[in-house]
Amino acid sequence: MSTELHDFERFMQEREAAARAYVNGDPAPLADLSARTGDATFFSPAGSVVSGTGTVSARYAEDAKGFATGSDTHFEIIQMGASDGIAYWVGYQRAMAKLRGKDEAVPFDLRVTEIYRREGGNWKMVHRHADALNDKPAK
Repeated sequence: MSTELHDFERFMQEREAAARAYVNGDPAPLADLSARTGDATFFSPAGSVVSGTGTVSARYAEDAKGFATGSDTHFEIIQMGASDGIAYWVGYQRAMAKLRGKDEAVPFDLRVTEIYRREGGNWKMVHRHADALNDKPAK
């Protein structure tokens, strides 16, 4: 295993902790892991597309306001890789999330692709694509 891949695997523990904070209404850890230079994109579960580092960060902050404490999430990683300052993971994000104003947690099962690059020696997310998982078999 390459040193860079091993480093990215360790980083994914931090990424997953940021996801848990996010579904509890705290966008700050995700903001710390998001790109600050160059370009960034977010393809949201609702189908919208956001681009630009500032716009993407603002969208993450706004969307986090919809979540309440008492939520949990975890990643199921199907594949990941890291080389030459670029890294990615693909898989599922499973969550039981409490939404502001609702009493009961609701399930969120997403298919996710995230791409990262090195900025100042740290992994920073430059792209996230998340959409609803459809468990129905293909015809």
